[in-house]
Amino acid sequence: MVKSFEEFLANIDDAEKREKLREILSKIKENFPELNEEIRWNQPMFTDHETFIIALSVAKAHIAVAPETEAIARFSSEIEKAGYSHTKGIFRIKWSDKVDYDLIYRIVAYNIESKKGTKSFWR
Repeated sequence: MVKSFEEFLANIDDAEKREKLREILSKIKENFPELNEEIRWNQPMFTDHETFIIALSVAKAHIAVAPETEAIARFSSEIEKAGYSHTKGIFRIKWSDKVDYDLIYRIVAYNIESKKGTKSFWR
């Protein structure tokens, strides 16, 4: 069972994909050092006071970013403006897409702020 971000990344065979995801995870941690790194359901995620903030997972064509449905709804127009497709629960950054770090940071900051009093893992 994978227990760390580095173990998760080591399982990605494609070096370019591995480095792209490593950079996203690293930049989130740099900007939000208070967040905890966790592996749950075999995917890397960040939590704050034991509540979910954001998770990322790897698919053949994209990185799936899961910030919970409330954040997707709140940022859906910005997600679309960045050129990413989305469902109610995730948005997709294609491997060939430029990463909109500002958007990711705003979503993470929103989740941290809006979940300050949350006592459960999910909203």
